[in-house]
Amino acid sequence: MHRLRNLIRPNYAQKISLLATLPLVVAVAAIAALVAYQARTLAEREIQALERQLLQAKKAELRNYVTQARNGFAHIYGPAAPDDEGAKTQVAQMLAAMIYGQDGFFFVYDYEGKNLVSPRQTEFINRNWEGLTDSKGVPVVDEFIRLARQGAGWHSFMWEKPSTGEEAQMVAYVVGLQDWRWAVGTGVFIDDVLASVAAARAETQARVRRTFVYIGAIALAALLIVFGSGMVLNIRERRLADAKLKELTQRVFDAQEEERGRVARELHDGISQILVGVRYALDNARRRLARGDHDGAEPPLDKGIENLGIAITEVRRISRDLRPGVLDDLGLGPALKSLTDDFRERTGIATDFTTVVFRNRLDHNSKIALYRIAQEALTNIERHSGATRVSIDLRGHKKGATMRISDNGRGIRSTPGKPGPGLGLRNMQERIEQLDGSLRILSSRGAQTGTVIEVSLPLSHLLPPQEEPASKRKALP
Repeated sequence: MHRLRNLIRPNYAQKISLLATLPLVVAVAAIAALVAYQARTLAEREIQALERQLLQAKKAELRNYVTQARNGFAHIYGPAAPDDEGAKTQVAQMLAAMIYGQDGFFFVYDYEGKNLVSPRQTEFINRNWEGLTDSKGVPVVDEFIRLARQGAGWHSFMWEKPSTGEEAQMVAYVVGLQDWRWAVGTGVFIDDVLASVAAARAETQARVRRTFVYIGAIALAALLIVFGSGMVLNIRERRLADAKLKELTQRVFDAQEEERGRVARELHDGISQILVGVRYALDNARRRLARGDHDGAEPPLDKGIENLGIAITEVRRISRDLRPGVLDDLGLGPALKSLTDDFRERTGIATDFTTVVFRNRLDHNSKIALYRIAQEALTNIERHSGATRVSIDLRGHKKGATMRISDNGRGIRSTPGKPGPGLGLRNMQERIEQLDGSLRILSSRGAQTGTVIEVSLPLSHLLPPQEEPASKRKALP
């Protein structure tokens, strides 16, 4: 149940993975819409071209029928007079006999709208149909007459099919016999053309739908792959993060124990022994005073006072190592100066500290990090390097701040630019990474080769310049 709840409620990393797939979904949707639009547009062009070709074929067929019919009665119409009723009757009979297919026939209207020939629909004969329109309001007979007066032309309209009695789209071709004032023509129903076009459109729509399905399936598969990969990486990175967190926690405990051990050793080996000596001196002076030997009690008292001064100095040194007050009061420069002076006096190693004043502009965390790195570096130099000379340089510049620590010791085992495996070097690296800075260690093994530790902080850790009281302008960074 708990796992199911976790799957239903995605965590932060899973939400990031889902958010990362959103551009993929948008891109696939845009591609699908574009493909569908292009497919429909191209298919519509092809369908329209097909419809035009089929209609042109039908029109050419109609024109050929009318031409053949006219050629058939040309020997009668040509020499006949406009009022030759016998010739007109003979031509009308010839046209009435020209039927073809199930619904093909010739029709004749005079210019007044009277039907003279309609072999498949005889109820139209000898009736005036001027003003006749189809079911859609398109004029039929009037348009025949208009085209005949112009000479010839095509007309499309709705008409009842003689074979079925159902209305269908018809295309007719009409020519004019101007001497007799006749409109002669024939027509063909194009429902088969419209059915072919409709079938082509339906097939196109089906192809577009299939394309959408294919794109959707591909997008879903890609989405599942991306999300699944993200989840696998998330689980893997989470496990690594947990392992690193455990390792870091253990190292923090180790560092705490090491620091506690160091403070305990210094208290036991230093202050504890000094205080024991003070106690013996005071006890010796008390016994002499009890015997009345006032002159003999003075040297033990002086020795005890001297040892108390040494103990106070040691307490201050330990306190400074744990948290230097000068770092908060005067800044990083004076704190490092005090650290190097104490290191020089304690170890006898020649130590130089140089800096460029930049008005104490480092933020609080940067000061602590640089001080601790310098402290750790001097400790390592004292314990392991065998150096006789150490220099520390601190300066600010247009890219941030840089601290460089170098010695002339025997060096360390380390790949250039990467810290070694020691706890102190790892602490340095982690401190500087917390501030988005960089740590470089340049060293090689051998006599008097030396080691250089270079720490850089970005400009974001320098505070903006501010006017300071004149009493503080002499303070170092």
